[in-house]
Amino acid sequence: MKQKVVIKVSFNGEKKSRTKVMQAAVGAPGVESIAFGGEDNDQIVVIGDSLDSVNLTCLLRKKVKFAELLSVSSVDEKKEEEKMTEPGVQPMVWPTYQAGVPQYYYTIVRDNRDETCSIM
Repeated sequence: MKQKVVIKVSFNGEKKSRTKVMQAAVGAPGVESIAFGGEDNDQIVVIGDSLDSVNLTCLLRKKVKFAELLSVSSVDEKKEEEKMTEPGVQPMVWPTYQAGVPQYYYTIVRDNRDETCSIM
């Protein structure tokens, strides 16, 4: 079952803290996608299959010192599929390609050892 977990994270004004948060969240088992949200982009939204939200929150606390679990909710897969296919846009289907017999070309290379020096 897919879950959507929203965690509030304090970045403390460090530039590398966003990178730390992303690397820590991606390393957790079951994570499929990560995005920043909220008013000040201080919330991280994690979507995944069979996520352990408490373990993920503790892992983020170790990296950035403050992480608060805001919400955990299930994600309907039907809604995601409807968003993926827009009306009027059809997926492109590539025709099958059957390889034929390759044609080989050859040239005759002549040996110029018999000729005298062309400089003199």
